[in-house]
Amino acid sequence: MKKLTLISLLALLMAGCANNTTDYDTMVGADRDEHGCIPSAGYQWCTNTNQCERPWELAEAKGFDNTPERFEAFCADQ
Repeated sequence: MKKLTLISLLALLMAGCANNTTDYDTMVGADRDEHGCIPSAGYQWCTNTNQCERPWELAEAKGFDNTPERFEAFCADQ
C-alpha cells in the first residue's frame, strides 16, 4: 500500500511538470526598452555614459544626489 501511494504521488508530480512551457515574453527581465535596458531591474538609458545605468549606482559612483531630477540632468545630452 505504501509503495502504491509513493508511485501515485510521483506520477502526479511528473504530470504537473510535463505541461510546463516557457513564455519568454513574460519572464522577469524580458522587458527591454529601445536601448536594451531592463526597467524591471532598475536600468535606465543614460546618454552621457552611453549605456544602461541604475540611477542609485550612478549617483553613488559620480557623487550626485540620488533623485530623478539629478539623474536626468547628469544623463542629458551634453
